[in-house]
Amino acid sequence: MTDLPIVEFAYPGPLRDRLVAAVLSGEKTSTASLLIQYTEEELPRVGERGAVVDSAGVVVGVIETTGVDIVALKDVSLQHALDEGEGYIDVAHWRAGHERFWHSPEVRAELGDPDFTVDDDTRVVLERFILVP
Repeated sequence: MTDLPIVEFAYPGPLRDRLVAAVLSGEKTSTASLLIQYTEEELPRVGERGAVVDSAGVVVGVIETTGVDIVALKDVSLQHALDEGEGYIDVAHWRAGHERFWHSPEVRAELGDPDFTVDDDTRVVLERFILVP
């Protein structure tokens, strides 16, 4: 058990397992989320640590936030896309992958909006982190 806040990448299942593996290998050092998802929790803060859990809910590592930016979706940089460690080759590729996720039934259910869609001006939270040894 940990006293640290729990960090969950995506939802339990194959995507989470791939993302967690990328975090643990050091390939994934950034992530993006929708600002609208932060209605009941605080935004990440630089220096804050969190316990990364796998699909089984087991703590597999600790990350520390090193940067947080809130930008319009159209302003996400190539460096951020590459640092997500998911094999994106450009920002358009990154955006397409994230739009698939953000338009998924799970995200729409979480937001309580079955028709939710993002556009160029949608605000996203870009978090950079390091894996704590």
